Amino acid sequence: MFSFFHRRTKHNETDLHRLGADMHSHLIPGIDDGAPDMDTAVLMIKSMMKLGYHKLITTPHIQGEMYRNTPAVIKAGCQRVIERLAADKIQVDFSAAAEYFVDEHFEEILKSDEPLLTIHGNLVLIEFSFIREPQELKETLFKLQIKGYQPIIAHPERYLYFGAHKSWYDDMKGIECLFQLNILSLCGYYGKGQEELAQYLIRKKYVNLIGTDLHNIRHAQIIKASGTIMDNITKLLDSGALLNPQL
Repeated sequence: MFSFFHRRTKHNETDLHRLGADMHSHLIPGIDDGAPDMDTAVLMIKSMMKLGYHKLITTPHIQGEMYRNTPAVIKAGCQRVIERLAADKIQVDFSAAAEYFVDEHFEEILKSDEPLLTIHGNLVLIEFSFIREPQELKETLFKLQIKGYQPIIAHPERYLYFGAHKSWYDDMKGIECLFQLNILSLCGYYGKGQEELAQYLIRKKYVNLIGTDLHNIRHAQIIKASGTIMDNITKLLDSGALLNPQL
């Protein structure tokens, strides 16, 4: 009986090697609410490699009120991680972009013509408040697109205030935004409402990218042990809908 349970658990463990790349995480130590130090960052990276990833595009927060990171700060932090990985003989493709919070600081960045940190090509990851609906979001997205960037909306399933009027998701798709789903939403980590919205977006074929949004080692452990997410990820991969393998 024990051996049967053990085999079933191993079978259901998450294996993300087909995704290849993760494009949403917080792995640069000491600059946001992710890895607090280099040793922890290395452990987090190793945990992601055990999930099957061979490419990591980490995305520190850039947010006016809390994390006023700059491209220079992020690039320097990324280089420190790369040097530590080389010293430890850990072979993984590691680079950095950013997760931009749509606020007044982001508007200032857009006005300044400062080049944005992109996930790949012209892809820019953005987020906004979980508590209240952003004002003039379409205008901000238009400004971003005019500058030649393709917006990726981070974890759209976590903005529960849009669940009551799901036409917002149609509107965002109508103006050619990409959607990045958090893997943890697929196993109910954030709550039932977020899990239901994740399933809704999958049914609508609105999911373009999957990300861990990893902030700590526990997140990776939950993803690894979950027996409920692989069916959805496999279906998305088989449909050709996900862009992760192309990053």
